[in-house]
Amino acid sequence: MECGSTAFDDLKDADFYVTQMKFAHKSDKSTVVYNPKITIKNIPLEAYAYVVNGKPALEWVMERQAVTTHKDSGIQNDANAWAIETMGNARYPLELFLRVITVSLETMKIVNDLPKLEINLHVV
Repeated sequence: MECGSTAFDDLKDADFYVTQMKFAHKSDKSTVVYNPKITIKNIPLEAYAYVVNGKPALEWVMERQAVTTHKDSGIQNDANAWAIETMGNARYPLELFLRVITVSLETMKIVNDLPKLEINLHVV
């Protein structure tokens, strides 16, 4: 992870504010720009193989850990406010994304190591 010229531990709560995580390049999912101060690099592409409801779990987190406004009601959903008010942790959206990388990789290791399932069908 890259934090510009600032050491990660020296970042303040405001430095973790996220509006929308994005891929640095559409064709390269190994780098995600979290915000102007934080870029996550060298994300293993295998992490995107863990799919939940038809979408890689990492992309699901990227969409939801953001600031959005519902077009009909005008209600704003702010992951930063939720992180601070509910979790008491401004770093929560970033930490969640990093944990989901680990969960995705470990889950795919388990899935790939499972023995092949053999099913015997008997038609009556």
